[in-house]
Amino acid sequence: MSDKVVHVGDADFDSTVLNSKEPVLVDFWAEWCGPCKMIAPALDELADAYDGRAKIVKVNVDQSRALAAKYHVRSIPYLVVFKDGEKVGEQIGAVGKAQLAGLIDRALA
Repeated sequence: MSDKVVHVGDADFDSTVLNSKEPVLVDFWAEWCGPCKMIAPALDELADAYDGRAKIVKVNVDQSRALAAKYHVRSIPYLVVFKDGEKVGEQIGAVGKAQLAGLIDRALA
């Protein structure tokens, strides 16, 4: 597990994600979600690969219901890319590392 993956909740989402200087890939997930666990290793690898250029942040939807409601999380994993406080990309469901990297790359372009 990468120490570069940041876990945030209702209290620190805005300061960590919306106010970030670099793009942020947010993984809305839950402990009981099998596909969420499947993509966790890819997210860890991406956090290391993009260190200093983009952030990987995880939000547990069971612990942060207000955020899940605000961003209309209907199914998980739900991955959203934020840049300059705005949503610039999203992916619903588990996908491979290359597709996740593509989301980040588009935000960096």
